[in-house]
Amino acid sequence: MTTTTTTTSSSSSSFFDKLETRVKAINSHLCVGLDPHLKEITPHPGGNGDRTTSPPLPNEDEKCDAAFTFCKTIIDATAPHAAAYKPNAAFFEALGPHHGVATLRRVIAAIPEGIPVLLDAKRGDIGSTAAAYADACYEGLGADGVTLSPFMGWDSVEPFVTGKYADKGAFLLCKTSNPGSNDILSLPLQQSPSPSSSPDDHPTTTTVYEKVAQLCQTWSCRAATSSTTPCLGLVIGATDPAALSLGRTAGGDDVWILAPGVGAQGGDLVAACRAGLNSRGSGLLVPVSRGISRAEDLERAARELKEGINRAREEVLKGGGDEDGGAVAEGGVTSYQREFLEFSLGLGVLKFGEFVLKSGRTSPYFFNAGLFASGGALAKLAKCYAAAIMASKDLRDENGQVKFDVVFGPAYKGISLGAVVCASLYNDYQVDVGFAYNRKEKKDHGEGGLLVGASMENKRVLIIDDVITAGTAIRESYTTLTKINAIPTGVVIALDRAEKRALDDPVSAVQAVARDLDLPVVSIVSLPQLQAFLKKGHEKYGSEVLEAVSKYRDEYGV
Repeated sequence: MTTTTTTTSSSSSSFFDKLETRVKAINSHLCVGLDPHLKEITPHPGGNGDRTTSPPLPNEDEKCDAAFTFCKTIIDATAPHAAAYKPNAAFFEALGPHHGVATLRRVIAAIPEGIPVLLDAKRGDIGSTAAAYADACYEGLGADGVTLSPFMGWDSVEPFVTGKYADKGAFLLCKTSNPGSNDILSLPLQQSPSPSSSPDDHPTTTTVYEKVAQLCQTWSCRAATSSTTPCLGLVIGATDPAALSLGRTAGGDDVWILAPGVGAQGGDLVAACRAGLNSRGSGLLVPVSRGISRAEDLERAARELKEGINRAREEVLKGGGDEDGGAVAEGGVTSYQREFLEFSLGLGVLKFGEFVLKSGRTSPYFFNAGLFASGGALAKLAKCYAAAIMASKDLRDENGQVKFDVVFGPAYKGISLGAVVCASLYNDYQVDVGFAYNRKEKKDHGEGGLLVGASMENKRVLIIDDVITAGTAIRESYTTLTKINAIPTGVVIALDRAEKRALDDPVSAVQAVARDLDLPVVSIVSLPQLQAFLKKGHEKYGSEVLEAVSKYRDEYGV
């Protein structure tokens, strides 16, 4: 038996950059598993006959050669459709003590350049042992990424994604596809209120797997160097769409999720996509092993799986596959909207209780955007604004291009909002537009004037603000813009309360602005979506909160 030695080479792009590039290049979210079960490996995988009843091979050399041929045949047939390959270390180690690991190295070396290799090893240890595991996975075997158990903490993950391996990536076990995962991963955890919360706020309850998803973001930031791409992803089974949805919310819009369980384990593809895709309809990698390796035509099986995943993605993005008519999520609430509501509640920006409004109404919820008061909070908020903009048909043309040239932030809150939204549009969607804002008082020195930033004359302008209460600020902005021959094309806000201005006036403040100025008004979330969010999370937030919000909407909602 021959063996091949591989060496790792440094690359300026990270594992997840490489994955993103591959996914976009071939329009595929399929990860092909390479699992040479001893009972399956014959010299001709994909041929006729029942491989599961083949006689056992007599010695290690023959088993290793058969395993290599088995995997190489799959690789050759599926390469046009594979976003990544995922060899499982256990099956190679089981081939024998002399050549099993060498066979794994041969298989990884046989994977074409440009296709990421994720080694399914589920390592988890600390100190020099973790560092040795990292050396073995990357230098010894030539993998680009690895699956890890995160339950010994950051120091068990750090050696795999920092230092000389800063360009590598790892998927953390979060909520696995086996039924027994509920024994530990679904256990409840109590979290203390955030520092910005009211002293009267009670601790909230989450789960072990949601905590892992939150740590994925924290640890990615800790490991970050010059790249803004996360270096960690999550493993969440497609067999549990509810966990996928909560994991996506806790992990954020940018994290990649590996979702095993489609096919042999019974996971539903549309449900998995609806729960696990990010706001851009991506961020989900679907691994399939036996569904390909046991097919008569390997290439056809991989192609049909790739196309099936894409059909599911398209159905979700068009708003199908959801009994409540939502897109990319359950209950009419998209992933970026869930994330917005979750972190708004965590920061105390959104609170439940009894709040007397300026109108005299007693509202069961209160929203204070001024509490988005840190760099991290503003960055997350900006991503949600950008996602809402890119998801809106009113703000993009038939070719997907935005219908504005400049983002305008009215003083004062709109200034910071406009700036961070511009940055997020560029970083997340490669949409590079201008940014401008106004002063409340005219400056009589320097460059003077009320307007600062990009020129808006004869330009299409999108107005960004936090909420519309009476619409005065938006109307003033509209007047300011039209006076300089700018062309307002829309308004984006964080929250639309979607309630009547008065009991005898059936129109909301947002609807009045849209009607009077003939502009689309897009919000990250509205009152109906808050209600849908609470329906899904009534156990977490209390049925009395849902009842109060529902009653308020019935009385005052438009």
